[in-house]
Amino acid sequence: MTAERRIRGGIVTTLLLALVAVAIAAWLALSLACPCERTPGGWLFGEAAAAPVDDWTFANEVPLCQIQVYRWGVVPHSINLNCMASQGTLYLSCAGCEGKVWSSAALAHPDARLRLDDRMFPVRLSRVTDPRVLDEAWNARARKTGRGEGEPRQDGWWSFRVASR
Repeated sequence: MTAERRIRGGIVTTLLLALVAVAIAAWLALSLACPCERTPGGWLFGEAAAAPVDDWTFANEVPLCQIQVYRWGVVPHSINLNCMASQGTLYLSCAGCEGKVWSSAALAHPDARLRLDDRMFPVRLSRVTDPRVLDEAWNARARKTGRGEGEPRQDGWWSFRVASR
């Protein structure tokens, strides 16, 4: 191998390592700053909740919840999401939910972390499939957001029940 090829190979290796380092730094920065609007984030931070929650009614006072699920069981993925409580039970919802990163991760690995304001709650998510419970969650969402009250639930609208762990 000539000296010129060694130098060129060293430059390519250095550039690739620099690119990987920049990508990791960008992901960490995004993880600390987001989720923002529709941009997902990574780890969520906040004060740990003092005890498990039996009545989630207070969540109706928070405009959006932030949920952190784990892709492939280990990579944190967090988003802003509608959340609403009905009769003390908390639900997370999304339209066109099938195939979304967060919902797929929640189905595969239901243990998650929920942030309400700046408090962190360890939770377990379970998809709701009972039409009566879905309608209850839909109506709770409509009451909270002021949109959709009295309208039928949309096709493809999913909801997950949230339980403290």
